[in-house]
Amino acid sequence: MITVRLHKKQHNRNRFNCGISALNNYLRIMANQQSIKDNTRTFVLEDKTNPEYIIGYYTLTMISIDLSTLPKQLQKKHYNTNVSGLIARLAVDTRYTKQGYGQWLLVDALTKLISASEMVAFPFVTVDAKDGVALFYKKLGFTPFLDTPNKLFITLKDAKNNLKL
Repeated sequence: MITVRLHKKQHNRNRFNCGISALNNYLRIMANQQSIKDNTRTFVLEDKTNPEYIIGYYTLTMISIDLSTLPKQLQKKHYNTNVSGLIARLAVDTRYTKQGYGQWLLVDALTKLISASEMVAFPFVTVDAKDGVALFYKKLGFTPFLDTPNKLFITLKDAKNNLKL
């Protein structure tokens, strides 16, 4: 499996339905616009039998973080930076759930961010989990920020170790 950049003429964005209107609408309306503006990059996993169908997607960008919301030892270690890679959205179409695609997409997103961090340094990856989804991220080593339980982070070092990169 491989992800490709979203292409508005190749991918049927209107067919995609993950059950969360905000994520569906982002893919349909905003993802391409944000990519053109160089604000985000959206990657899709295509259905092998019909590549215009989107199994799932994620969106990557950068974000600044408040270091005071991290554990003290990380505040001290990274006192001179406040930048994090952000997995802004991650969703799987309801027709493809319970098949491991969500975890596969998360690992793929982390792998891309780890690769990017080799060229432009940043110490963290952040996610904003929808209600009820934080456990999904915790299983792969993400930790909640001190002030927001549905906002989680992982250090690049831990992501590399967890993925054996």
